[in-house]
Amino acid sequence: MAVMSEAEKVSELHLEVKASLMNEDFEKIKNWQKEAFHKQMMGGFKETKEAEDGFRKAQKPWAKKLKEVEAAKKAYHAACKEEKLAISRESNSKVDPSLNPEQLKKLQDKVEKCKQDVLKTKEKYEKSLKELDQSTPQYMENMEQVFEQCQQFEEKRLRFFREVLLEVQKHLDLSNVSSYKNIYRELEQSLKAADAVEDLRWFRANHGPGMSMNWPQFEEWSADMNRTLSRREKKKATDGVTLTGINQTGDQALQNKPSSVSSYEKTQSYPTDWSDDESNNPFSSTDANGDSNPFDEDATSGTEVRVRALYDYEGQEHDELSFKAGDELTKIEDEDEQGWCKGRLDNGQVGLYPANYVEAIQ
Repeated sequence: MAVMSEAEKVSELHLEVKASLMNEDFEKIKNWQKEAFHKQMMGGFKETKEAEDGFRKAQKPWAKKLKEVEAAKKAYHAACKEEKLAISRESNSKVDPSLNPEQLKKLQDKVEKCKQDVLKTKEKYEKSLKELDQSTPQYMENMEQVFEQCQQFEEKRLRFFREVLLEVQKHLDLSNVSSYKNIYRELEQSLKAADAVEDLRWFRANHGPGMSMNWPQFEEWSADMNRTLSRREKKKATDGVTLTGINQTGDQALQNKPSSVSSYEKTQSYPTDWSDDESNNPFSSTDANGDSNPFDEDATSGTEVRVRALYDYEGQEHDELSFKAGDELTKIEDEDEQGWCKGRLDNGQVGLYPANYVEAIQ
């Protein structure tokens, strides 16, 4: 009982932890999320879009100049390549006797034109690069401004989560809860207080030789005994020895003595009637060695016999059979002292019926 009580009390504390997590921490996170992140109709969060748009706007002027620099660089490199190719052709033409002066003049003009293109593209490339360098500080300033806004938002988020997780840790940590420590302090005291001798004495006084006895006495016959017994009366009937109350003997006085034993048995209510079909009956039909009850004169044969109903019978309890005169069924247990048999109908239903309502089929 002490161990089960510990489990119950700890489970109650765990339920309190769950309630704290769900009602306080979870709700706090949900409310913060609604306030900090606003959903858009087309999906995503408003704060995310604002951050992306901020970076895009800060990058736009500088990105435009960067494209101009890349284009100027590409044009300058192409002009240099063309100039090198023209010079190579002019050099080769000087040793070629098949070319006339007019063709040589054209090649020389081509070289001169390529040199001018190189100078123009180089100048444009350098100019665009200079403009890009001049706009870089402003670009860095704008980008840093948007970045700092994101950092501030992230700082609030991280501080909030730190605060919430500390609350979660406080709710999960039961080591500082006084009631949690008391649970195991009480469990230790209960276990140390267990007394085997006192426990056995108590059980002897309540369920052993020291309990109240009521031995069978002569009973006069009455007409009421012929009526059909109800299931409640059948439960009280026993095939073996019945120990109920008479005079207190021996250690009976121990019932009223307070015990230091924390015993599960002492908290249970036991019926005064002992039945052979109860597992806690020391006079049950089978002892520890598997032998039959020495108080039983006749053992149940277990032989199934087909019987026929002589009269109609309507079951009065949920464990009784109902049948009509002429119906056949199978008797699976012999008649007990109260005149009841256990049988099985052809549909498989098993239950009790009055033994004098049927006859064996020859």
